[in-house]
Amino acid sequence: MPVTESEINTTVVHKRVLRLMGNRFELSVVSEDELWARQCIDAAIAEISRIERLLTTFKDDSQTNQINGQAGIQPVKVDREVFDLIDRSLKISGLTQGAFDITYGSIDKSLWNFDLTMTALPDPEVARNSVRLINYRNVLLDAENCTVFLKEKGMRIGFGGIGKGYAADKAKQLLQGLGVKSGIVNASGDLVTWGMQPNGKPWTIAIADPDHKNTPLSTLNISNMAIATSGNYEKYVVIKGKKYSHTVDPKTGLPVTGVKSVSIICPSAELADAMATPVMVMGIRVGLDLVNQLKHIACVIVDDHSNIHCSNNINIKK
Repeated sequence: MPVTESEINTTVVHKRVLRLMGNRFELSVVSEDELWARQCIDAAIAEISRIERLLTTFKDDSQTNQINGQAGIQPVKVDREVFDLIDRSLKISGLTQGAFDITYGSIDKSLWNFDLTMTALPDPEVARNSVRLINYRNVLLDAENCTVFLKEKGMRIGFGGIGKGYAADKAKQLLQGLGVKSGIVNASGDLVTWGMQPNGKPWTIAIADPDHKNTPLSTLNISNMAIATSGNYEKYVVIKGKKYSHTVDPKTGLPVTGVKSVSIICPSAELADAMATPVMVMGIRVGLDLVNQLKHIACVIVDDHSNIHCSNNINIKK
């Protein structure tokens, strides 16, 4: 339905920025009623906070830490919502041949600090040993009893690679349920959009330049779509002139090289969030090959030489 001029004049974007799940969230709601928009944003914040309580590893009583605490001991009964998220995570692990793995929480953090004190890569054998407990196949699910069991003692799961996207999707669903026709939930760069801007045009989303993160490399006009970016520009280390990403390959325990950033565009923020890092781990050729086999998903990769590689059927504007 076309937007009338009177609607354009009164309808504006109402925004709120705050820290949730340890990240910067920005919630935007298009409405002519400011009070109602604020109430909707309050409800979305409450929903994201609820998800954070379920998934966080920073509170002993979270369901994530209950699962981790019983690793190698016994299965833990969880909410169906948490069970289903873990189930979907394991499916993505299978799809990416383990490049995405929620059991990354088992990695030996002492090996990687990615700060100025780090001047050499760890020994390959030491690195491999540090990731020995990372194995999604050792997460056993019992759908009937809604339980999760980590087979090996010391195993830990974490939702750092999928949780923000999941929360963004849930916030969007809640806002749509309240009648919000248009908006954006931006979870620290993992964002989901729906509807149109007040001027009736699609949302314009910028893909950051990995070398100048406040400068867009390109823009995309999207609506009812999500985008997530994984990059080495936030946290990295330079050793002997070579840049190593803070993204660690779960198979080798060594950091990823060759790719500056990966942006995934698809209808779900959860899937976009979950696919960005594994494509970075898999590398340009294998990553693009995987994305090109999947429906309703697109990918933009920037390599170490700032060349842009796109999946099929994507049109980016520089």
